[in-house]
Amino acid sequence: MVAIAVADRNDHDPVFEQGEYRETIRENVEEGYPILQLRATDVDSPPNANIRYRFVNERAAHAVFEIDPRSGLITTSGPVDREKMERYSLVVEADDQGREPGPRSATVKVYITVLDENDNTPQFSEKRYIVQVREDIRPHTEILRVTATDLDKDNNALVHYNIISGNSRGQFSIDSVTGEIQVVAPLDFEVEREYALRIRAQDAGRPPLSNNTGMASIQVVDINDHAPIFVSTPFQISVLENAPLGHSVIHIQAVDADYGENSRLEYKLTGISADTPFVVNSATGWITVSGPLDRESVEHYFFGVEARDHGSPSLSASASVTITVMDVNDNRPEFTQKEYFIRLNEDAAVGTSVLSVTAIDRDVNSAITYQITGGNTRNRFAISTQGGMGLITLSLPLDYKQERRYVLTVTASDRTLRDNCHVHINITDANTHRPVFQSAHYSVSINEDRPVGSTVVVISATDDDVGENARITYYLEDNVPQFRIDPDSGAITLQAELDYEDQVTYTLAITAKDNGIPQKADTTYVEIMVNDVNDNAPQFVSPHYQGMISEDAPPFTSVLQISATDRDAHTNGRVQYTFQNGEDGDGDFTIEPTSGIIRTVRRLDRENVPVYELTAYAVDRGIPPQRTPVHIQVTIQDVNDNAPVFPAEEFEVLVKENSIVGSVVAQITAVDPDEGPNAQIMYQIVEGNIPEIFQMDIFSGELTALIDLDYETKPEYVIVVQATSAPLVSRATVHIKLIDQNDNSPVLKNFQILFNNYVSNKSNTFPSGVIGKVPAYDPDVSDRLFYTFERGNELHLLIVNQSSGELRLSRKLDNNRPLVASMLVTVTDGIHSVTAQCVLRVIIITEEMLANSITVRLENMWQERFLSPLLAAFLEGVATVLATPKEDIFIFNIQNDTDVGGAVLNVSFSALAPRGGRYFSSEELQEQLYMKRMALTGASMLEVLPFDDNVCLREPCQNYMKCISVLKFDSSAPFIASPSTLFRPIHPITGLRCRCPQGFTGDYCETEINLCYSNPCLNGGICTRKEGGYTCVCRQHFSGLCSPAVACPLLSHSCAIWGPNFSLQLKLASHPARWLGLQGRRCADGGFRCQCPAGGFETPFCEVSTRSFPPRSFVMFRGLRQRFHLTLALSFSTVEPSGLLLYNGRLNERHDFLAVEIIQGQVQLKYSTGESSTVVSPYLPGGVSDGQWHTLQIRYYNKPKVSALGVVQGPSKDKVAILTVDECDASVALQFGSEIGNYSCAAEGVQTSSKKSLDLTGPLLLGGVPNLPENFPVTHRDFVGCMRDLYIDSKRIDLASYIANNGTTAGCHAKHTFCDSSPCKNGGTCSVSWGTYSCLCPVGFGGKDCRHRE
Repeated sequence: MVAIAVADRNDHDPVFEQGEYRETIRENVEEGYPILQLRATDVDSPPNANIRYRFVNERAAHAVFEIDPRSGLITTSGPVDREKMERYSLVVEADDQGREPGPRSATVKVYITVLDENDNTPQFSEKRYIVQVREDIRPHTEILRVTATDLDKDNNALVHYNIISGNSRGQFSIDSVTGEIQVVAPLDFEVEREYALRIRAQDAGRPPLSNNTGMASIQVVDINDHAPIFVSTPFQISVLENAPLGHSVIHIQAVDADYGENSRLEYKLTGISADTPFVVNSATGWITVSGPLDRESVEHYFFGVEARDHGSPSLSASASVTITVMDVNDNRPEFTQKEYFIRLNEDAAVGTSVLSVTAIDRDVNSAITYQITGGNTRNRFAISTQGGMGLITLSLPLDYKQERRYVLTVTASDRTLRDNCHVHINITDANTHRPVFQSAHYSVSINEDRPVGSTVVVISATDDDVGENARITYYLEDNVPQFRIDPDSGAITLQAELDYEDQVTYTLAITAKDNGIPQKADTTYVEIMVNDVNDNAPQFVSPHYQGMISEDAPPFTSVLQISATDRDAHTNGRVQYTFQNGEDGDGDFTIEPTSGIIRTVRRLDRENVPVYELTAYAVDRGIPPQRTPVHIQVTIQDVNDNAPVFPAEEFEVLVKENSIVGSVVAQITAVDPDEGPNAQIMYQIVEGNIPEIFQMDIFSGELTALIDLDYETKPEYVIVVQATSAPLVSRATVHIKLIDQNDNSPVLKNFQILFNNYVSNKSNTFPSGVIGKVPAYDPDVSDRLFYTFERGNELHLLIVNQSSGELRLSRKLDNNRPLVASMLVTVTDGIHSVTAQCVLRVIIITEEMLANSITVRLENMWQERFLSPLLAAFLEGVATVLATPKEDIFIFNIQNDTDVGGAVLNVSFSALAPRGGRYFSSEELQEQLYMKRMALTGASMLEVLPFDDNVCLREPCQNYMKCISVLKFDSSAPFIASPSTLFRPIHPITGLRCRCPQGFTGDYCETEINLCYSNPCLNGGICTRKEGGYTCVCRQHFSGLCSPAVACPLLSHSCAIWGPNFSLQLKLASHPARWLGLQGRRCADGGFRCQCPAGGFETPFCEVSTRSFPPRSFVMFRGLRQRFHLTLALSFSTVEPSGLLLYNGRLNERHDFLAVEIIQGQVQLKYSTGESSTVVSPYLPGGVSDGQWHTLQIRYYNKPKVSALGVVQGPSKDKVAILTVDECDASVALQFGSEIGNYSCAAEGVQTSSKKSLDLTGPLLLGGVPNLPENFPVTHRDFVGCMRDLYIDSKRIDLASYIANNGTTAGCHAKHTFCDSSPCKNGGTCSVSWGTYSCLCPVGFGGKDCRHRE
């Protein structure tokens, strides 16, 4: 049978799945955002189908996009800005990397369109708009148009305008679309001369962006729209009639609210005649005298004055002026008659009034006096001034026989001017007897109900004269209408009804006169007594009464007093007061029967009864009694005794979101049962309005929104409002709940689903239920969302519930194949929709990955925060630290640490090594991250904590048993959701197992076996014990169990030494230095020989035994691990008095450690097993900082616990450490050092603790410690010098087999170069010291180099 293998030629080009690709992306997506997955296939075999992708036209990507060369995934690499470039045309090449005959490639065009995001704010065309507007402009007239532009497009660039401040009077409106500003209410220059409007330009994006910096200055231009107004009107003034020409009488003033010429006034007089003696100054308004004044001719002047402005057209105002001319004494008195004639009887009594004369003075307030200046013979007459007249009286008796005629000259004078008249008096003869009444006084009694016409009494008089001088006539001196007297008979009769209540008595003066010349008379008095009859009802003083009283008046407070009178007398006229028939305000009032004072009975409440209508009665005591009612109205005066009352102490107000800023969105009112000023309520917001969101009208309670109310920003505001009716206040909590409007698009960002699929033979844990939801939400809470896959899910790998957005995985994914699928998901609320990319990543988690994984701990971190958005940063950081692509790092678990108090997240992952396709081992990952933890913190921006302790460090096993950590993994955990990631974790479950290791035995592993008992080392090799085994110390040319080396086969990748009982294989990856040496080997008979390259490699195996340590350097080796005993030896050389030689602790720097330092020239060991520290300090005279080589040896062991019978029962609590320096007999120094002369080159320390072992899980560090934030328990952190010959458990350690090297170099540059040139002459022996050399010269020579003969 012949098998023919056909070798593939690279004869096929890669083929893209599509002829061209078109994709859209929203601007401003984050860097690294996946856009499009390109796939090209090649039917050639894998070596010729290893496709790599790249951009052909790299410049066309504008540093915005990058393509993954392996997967073909195009992602963003920089900011995406549609305003800079909206469309990209890229050319992608797929190269198959073929070799025979050469690589082949294919290209495809990719068109990427950038969708607009609302990321630009509208910008106004001008910083400030200025316009001048006449104040009489008609409403709804356009005065200005503002414009703003937005660099976005479509709705995002659609700008709407509104006025946000400066329009408190509502004078202007702005068209929200065009920006046209109109006057909508009359302007008034005199009220406001300039308006500063702040304009907002807001686009229609979601969410909208706005620019509030637009300013419009509207300057109002004055017009003549105000007529002048006089300061006071009418104008009234007085002026003396002798005022001179030009005298200022009154200042007429008017004001005009206009401005400039529109307010300059001119005055003129109106309604005057040509002879009006006044003029006005047209500019100043002063009225002055322009002609003579005469009060006696014209006392008052009435005319008008007009004030007219200089506006166009001009406006005017008029006012009336009244000027009163005041008198001066410029007229003499004048008698009304020049001649008077009178007759006077000679028996006229002295003092008799004879005649009154009258003079008139046209001047006002003139005082006229009268004098008799002539004709008064024997001074028989006198004159006096009474009431402006001159009364002439008889001053001395007359005598008809001496003078029968007088002509008196009477003068009237006003003290300055005078006038005369003449009075002619003729004297006549006398009547001798007078009439005489029979009685000087008459008294008569009569009932008031006496009928009219009846005679009351008859009186009579007698006269002794005869004739006419004796004829008597009777007169009533006073006119009393109730009575009359017969002039001839003297009978007095009743002429009108009498009323006792009007008048009780009448006194009539009756005169009897004769008819002589002169007449003589006698007078008598008649007293008529009227008797009372009960004929009058009481009469109230007022037809009705009104009273007021405060509602807080105490009981029995006087309200008012009513009063009634009864015209009757005595008991008929005595009045009492009462309430009857329940007309006393339901008992709220009482009345005092005698005084009529109405009082309250109890406290009143105006809010229950504001006005009382009462009826009181006045009753007399006559028989029968008479009564009179009166209406009384009592008004209860309000007292502010009721606080305002809100509808409830806590209530809701519903307000639609997006209400116009400055509009009234609600009205909150309270009621006050009081009235008037006591019921006036003032409102204010006292809590919950910081910052100022609402403004409340102090009087109406109207609530005005000062900001855009957005339900999605804040759905509810809680304020406390206060209603005040001083001093009473009331408060209420108001929940202002916004009513949601569908004004927001759903929010959905790109997200990924990381499905860690751990397929094991033990169980199938494929997630068949809901794994999570599409991370979309709608700020509008009332919206219902609908979810669909737009494209990319044609195979239905993901199943979405269209109404809930719940996601499930298809059973098609239940396999062991990885997958990356990009899909577009659309979410809509029925009006708005949004589309985002969903990337499904299926990662197959294998047992190998889990076995080579570690868990790091992140501080102040939790699952959701880590997944969004810090997952990518963590991957970048780990990739940087491990120098491996981030695609080769596999995070399979994130889990909150529940064993600590803070927020600590455990992240488990594995990683592929950069070359060779193998995974980093857990130990390698620990060592790398231990060294570079700060670098990882810096690269990932996450706080990485030290590693946690292994469960075995708690020493759960007995005696010398070894604890083995066992990890199991649970893949049944649910997905973890964050806003951008759904992550399926694989939870590690930690367990342990105890076993008795090699070198120990016993039922409870309590006894250690000395494995050197059988002398396993050959050819004179020395067997040295170590924990769990032994080490053979061999002679030269022997190794392993001290067997001789044999010839080796020629290998391409390793150099191997084979012996009868061992094998040693050196690999390139772990021992690069030695591999380079073995590359130059020459195999000879019976063995091999390695030719070592330059660089400090030493024969026979090209190892490094010596290293130089500059400042701040160190080298790291695998740690000493968990130990019951160990030995360590090391040589060093330094001239520094202090330094750190070695340190081995735990990965988290807790508890156990072993450290060797040089302190002040002496070596010091410090160690701890977790509970305390012990210092071991030998002493070497002269110290170790002399530049010479010194050797230290450490022996550590746990004393076995021995029973009383001498049986070993496992480890004890005592841990012993011995430190020896240079060639020193440790047993002698420890036991007899102080006795033989300060022999202290060795020292011992014993530490007692409950821990059994020394747990050194961290790396072994020589020469320093890394720059980590931990507080290492050492005094110094570095070493300057050289080290060589490191032995652990008697086995030499190749100093080139480090894990990490930080600045050290092979060899000791300060020690090994000076003697190579044989500087010592004449047979001198050269020895190297630090940085120089010295020569031991033979006898007869001296000097530094033995050149000088002695």
